[in-house]
Amino acid sequence: MTSSFAPALNSAAALDAADPLASYREHFVHSDSREILSYLDGNSLGRPLAATAGKMKEFIDGEWGTRLIRSWDESWMQEPFRVGDRLGEVVLGAAPGQTVVADSTSVMLYKLLRAAMTGRPGRDEIIVDRENFPSDRFLVEGVAAELGTTIRWIEPDPAGGVSADEVRQVVGPRTAVVLLSHVAYRSGFLADAPAITKIVHDAGALVLWDLCHSVGSVPLQLDAWGVDLAVGCTYKYLNGGPGAPAFAYVRSDLQRQLQQPLWGWMGARDPFGMTAEYRPADDMRRFLTGTPPILAMQPLKHMLDLIAEAGIEAIREKSVLLTERAITLYDEILAPLGVELTSPRDCAQRGSHVTIDHPCFRKVVALLWERGVVPDFRAPRGLRIGLSPLSTSFAEIEAGIAAIRDALNEVLRG
Repeated sequence: MTSSFAPALNSAAALDAADPLASYREHFVHSDSREILSYLDGNSLGRPLAATAGKMKEFIDGEWGTRLIRSWDESWMQEPFRVGDRLGEVVLGAAPGQTVVADSTSVMLYKLLRAAMTGRPGRDEIIVDRENFPSDRFLVEGVAAELGTTIRWIEPDPAGGVSADEVRQVVGPRTAVVLLSHVAYRSGFLADAPAITKIVHDAGALVLWDLCHSVGSVPLQLDAWGVDLAVGCTYKYLNGGPGAPAFAYVRSDLQRQLQQPLWGWMGARDPFGMTAEYRPADDMRRFLTGTPPILAMQPLKHMLDLIAEAGIEAIREKSVLLTERAITLYDEILAPLGVELTSPRDCAQRGSHVTIDHPCFRKVVALLWERGVVPDFRAPRGLRIGLSPLSTSFAEIEAGIAAIRDALNEVLRG
């Protein structure tokens, strides 16, 4: 990737001064420096936008407070699809009519897993990897228990992720669906989605991508890659706030073929027809169940506008530079203390977070949180440095990694 940053820049101050996206940090709520010295967990929960409070008040006073129930007819019935289409345009590489916002990530994954099984009758295997996020693995186990389906496990390198070759070795005529994370939650490994999708298709199966750790930080081209199904959350790099709803993508030609398991009135062809029997809608509406979380979608809309303005390619460029800087600092001050890097060094294989390992990191993270330095801990011994490109500065990385060094030395001294 060609950088607009001068290669000679090697200090946080110089990197921040040269950062073409530096001004975007002003759009976010930043805590007093005495409370938060360094926020390194944007891959778990993004900072709120400064404009969100005012925009939420406008929504409460206007569409909710003034228009009241009339807003369902005037706007809200289409909001899950309108916001979904905006997601498709700005960050997913998806044409309109293929994305909907509703429910949690786990509920959406369950719906699409079950739908994928109905879409490949006669096939009785689900493929997933042992290093995937617990919800993904647990949901696969639950669906397999419900349907009597066989699980085929991939055992990737924990410091890397699932490769195209590993997928090729396990898919076959019994495979119904392959569920993988585009960016591994632990290592940050960036999977080769186009190549893996093609391998799955060549075997006659469907692929379901979990985009939670890539959407908003890594450019996606779901349509161009031929992706069948995808799910992602909106509270990490999309800054939708705690508990913000997830999204689901279903390729247009699959929508009428797939039947999701949670039938509800909002997924019906005529929701207000109050019909005696369930007849699913012919489009993305069929993947809804109950009343969509309209209020919770509003902060996401604000962030999508900001990403559209900055440009996802520029965001990715800064993401690479942030993680490169984190690894450089790791090499200089953490590796000599016995800390291991468990993320790929090749930026083409890395998302927007870096994971480092040490047996003392559970204690270290607890100390850091008390001191206003906020990475996160992932068992058994991983510390994740999550770098949200529009809100994180190079100075934050430098301060945070110095604090990790100091806390680790303190713990090691006992």
